[in-house]
Amino acid sequence: MVHLIDSHCHLDFNDFDKDRTDILQNCARSGIEKIVIPGVTVNSWPKQVELCSSHPMLSLALGCHPMFMADHPDNAAQLLEQAVKQYQPIAIGEIGLDLYVADADITSQLILFEAQIDIAVQFALPVILHVRKAHDDVLKVLRQKKLSGGIVHAFSGSAQQAEQYRKLNFLLGIGGALTYPRAQRLQRLFTELPLSQIALETDAPDMPLCGHQGERNTPEHLQAILEKLSQLRDESAEYIAEITTRNCRQLFNI
Repeated sequence: MVHLIDSHCHLDFNDFDKDRTDILQNCARSGIEKIVIPGVTVNSWPKQVELCSSHPMLSLALGCHPMFMADHPDNAAQLLEQAVKQYQPIAIGEIGLDLYVADADITSQLILFEAQIDIAVQFALPVILHVRKAHDDVLKVLRQKKLSGGIVHAFSGSAQQAEQYRKLNFLLGIGGALTYPRAQRLQRLFTELPLSQIALETDAPDMPLCGHQGERNTPEHLQAILEKLSQLRDESAEYIAEITTRNCRQLFNI
């Protein structure tokens, strides 16, 4: 059996309240050893903490997501620092910059992003990044900080940006987007990337795979993402699983 880590999954979301235990049992049977649960808002942290402390398969990350700026209190960074001390997450995330929406407040996002990066540096933790239309801005911040590394969730940037992240010790996460026939640029990128820079993820309940549009995504689909990557790279699923799992273990120290 292959051993897998889902490096990004919001299993704490209410979408899973009815069948979370069944999903975890299915994941364990299919070889998924760990599922990393990133934070989104301060209010979501207590449920995450409770879940991750109840299920050994789940690993806790804490952070404030850039798409939910209106939900973050003014002292969000201070609360994050306190929560890190108390709950000892494996990473700071999901944090970053999202300039996809035309009226995005880049100034507020940057202030919160840099504050959370500083907390990651303070506690020597990796970061889990959410980046849309902002890779160059994020890279500029990262070059100024002494981070231990991290992962760029759902990476869809250029090969040049991928190389810049590699030099900063960042893995690149890939999930359901890889399974769509129209995603040829993304497929080519993840075929050519060094396997040592790739991590698998589902981003469940979001980012459904091709053929599952409109459905709730689940971490049970991680195996299908592995198989698609194996097909594209012409490498065995077992080999890809071994390397991508090792990548996550080393990054997150799990």
